[in-house]
Amino acid sequence: MLSDIEIAQQNEMEKIQIIADKCGLTADDIEQYGHYKAKISFDAIKRLEQKDNGKLVLVTAITPTPAGEGKSTTTIGLVQALHKIGQNAIAALREPSLGPVFGIKGGAAGGGYAQVVPMDDINLHFTGDMHAITAANNLLSAMIDNHIHQGNELAIDLRQISWTRVLDMNDRALRNVTVGMGGKVCGFPREDHFMITVASEIMAILCLAKDLDDLKARFGRIVIGPNLQGEPVYVHQLGCEGAMALLMKDAIKPNLVQTLEHTPAIVHGGPFANIAHGCNSVVATKLGLKLGDIVVTEAGFGADLGAEKFLDIKCRYGDIFPNAIVIVATLRALKMHGGVAKQDLNVENVAAVTKGFSNLQKAIENMRYFNVPVMVAINKFATDTDAEIAELTRLCADYGVPVELNECWEKGGDGGIDMAKRVVELVSTSNPTSKFVYDVTDSIEEKVGKIVRTIYGGNGVIFTDKAKKQIKQLQDWGLADLPVCMAKTQYSLSDNPSLLGAPTGFDITVSDIRVANGAGFLVCRTGDVMVMPGLPKRPAALNMDIKADGTITGLF
Repeated sequence: MLSDIEIAQQNEMEKIQIIADKCGLTADDIEQYGHYKAKISFDAIKRLEQKDNGKLVLVTAITPTPAGEGKSTTTIGLVQALHKIGQNAIAALREPSLGPVFGIKGGAAGGGYAQVVPMDDINLHFTGDMHAITAANNLLSAMIDNHIHQGNELAIDLRQISWTRVLDMNDRALRNVTVGMGGKVCGFPREDHFMITVASEIMAILCLAKDLDDLKARFGRIVIGPNLQGEPVYVHQLGCEGAMALLMKDAIKPNLVQTLEHTPAIVHGGPFANIAHGCNSVVATKLGLKLGDIVVTEAGFGADLGAEKFLDIKCRYGDIFPNAIVIVATLRALKMHGGVAKQDLNVENVAAVTKGFSNLQKAIENMRYFNVPVMVAINKFATDTDAEIAELTRLCADYGVPVELNECWEKGGDGGIDMAKRVVELVSTSNPTSKFVYDVTDSIEEKVGKIVRTIYGGNGVIFTDKAKKQIKQLQDWGLADLPVCMAKTQYSLSDNPSLLGAPTGFDITVSDIRVANGAGFLVCRTGDVMVMPGLPKRPAALNMDIKADGTITGLF
């Protein structure tokens, strides 16, 4: 089997204008970045606003394991399969972050014969959106420190600045730093921190803003910390929201690319789901609904993280709701949830599939809570046996959920025909109404508690003394009535990554709460979630190279 990059390099892409033509976009509607990438203009987006919406399909997954699940591969393969059966379908995906690309997780362009291309560009600099986000974030950091250096008219409390610098790279050495060293000319020394770019509130705002004006207004509402009187300090008081928006003038526009089978794909925005809300931009998804009869989008990590945030945050702000939800499962991952070690996953173990089904069952239960039709897609691996597939199919049937085999990684769209037919069947009769886990007017404690009990299956929540003080501060500031974005390990329904399957009887500990007021949610941090990951012992970067003729090797 060829590697992903080799498959992508052998593919003959169509010029991006041809892809634009397929979804009704003219030459004036797009701004080309070379032959195979383009930005879609807001003039086109506004022109299409009155057009009826297509159907929305959300792809989520069971709790991820090192064995892999394949949401992006399934999303892309499903869109290719929908085209095979005559449907006008579009994929709406997140952009990869350079940190995981050079680290251990990999990219986000799919895999095998279900990829978006040019995959090397998409996984690397793409159209520069990540760099624009990094620049806008760090412009604000520079403006904060300069304001303090120039007299601190706003009386910003240096000890409690919550805004941090970012870098789109895994670099543990930057997690905790001291800035302003070097004497009077370099400013006031203070403790600072770095997060990875995709954890920045700028990224979250990009993915929830309606347009450039809304983006700028949201930048102005960002809280950077308190002043010496304990009152919130907003970016609009610093006056740099316009300059920040200027840096984002192109990044706010969705990116148009294609799949290996030349079906349209919109790739835009990419917050992590274990740190932020884990969904591509509202602009991209809503545009897709105008351009396609069926839009397939994904949410990061498992149904307890990305899907819950998609439904409770993105759908709430975007005034959208899915017509169907596809839950991706692999037999390898289910066997890990059933207690099998990674090195033993190639050995048939039907009993472990049965035991690990508890995790998939909880994901199905969670998605059914929102009154949306649900199906399971078994992302097939070469090591899966007929007996294991038969057992998972039986378990799904007994639980009353449709299930189809997904072989898109190996066969492209042809490997997802049954899955595509099932999706068409589900969306054709689906007309769901919005349902959320909590009301924004619930107290912070109630909102977190409802997520923990309803989605995670836990008993309750423990708030540390620090978190309790932060809740009181948010109440005093009038910023408590916002949706909640849980920062939690992706490897367990609990906040303990070693608890696999569907654990019960646990409590979630919230150690830190910060307001992302521009994005419009509260980030509740649990466990040991790292907002700046580190590189593994052997980073993926060691496998990568580029030849004299520009050919890239080792990029997956």
